[in-house]
Parts: sequence; structure tokens; C-alpha cells
Amino acid sequence: TNPAAKGIASDHMATLENRQAHWRANLRLIVCLMFIWAFVSFGCSIFFVDELDHFKIGGFKLGFWMAQQGSIYVFVCLIAFYAWRMKQLDKKFHVQED
Repeated sequence: TNPAAKGIASDHMATLENRQAHWRANLRLIVCLMFIWAFVSFGCSIFFVDELDHFKIGGFKLGFWMAQQGSIYVFVCLIAFYAWRMKQLDKKFHVQED
């Protein structure tokens, strides 16, 4: 193995510190997204449904719509955001797959 090539490869490999920082950032992201998920699924669909029902979307009360369809749209958006943000974090901490 060429030592110079090995040195270049080690520059691009994630260090232990990078991997730990990456994991902490990942956990923070997951906790935030789980909080949003819980608020939408429980808050908007169960706890605040009466307050949301004062508004209408597409002819349906907003509380009902959030319980039936809106929460699903939010979940899909959360998944897309997580994938997009993880790609950024992977690059930031040099742990992306090539």
C-alpha cells in the first residue's frame, strides 16, 4: 500500500470525534422531529381538535382534516427533511458514503 495514498484516505475518513459529534447532531435532529411528530399526531389530532375545528380546509374542519390527512402530510415532510438534513450532517462531519 502506498503510504501517501493511505495518508490522503485517512484525511477523508471520519475520526472518532467526528463520529461522536455526528451522532449527537443526529440525536438532536431526531428529538426535534419526534417532538413535531408528537405535537401533530397528539396535539393537532386529539388535544386541540376542538380549537382547530373552528377553521376549515377543503370544506372539512381542520381538526378532523389533521387527524385524517394532515398528519400524514406532515410525517412525509418530516421524513424528507430528515433525509435532506442527514446528508448535510454527513458531509459536515465527513461520514458520508461515497
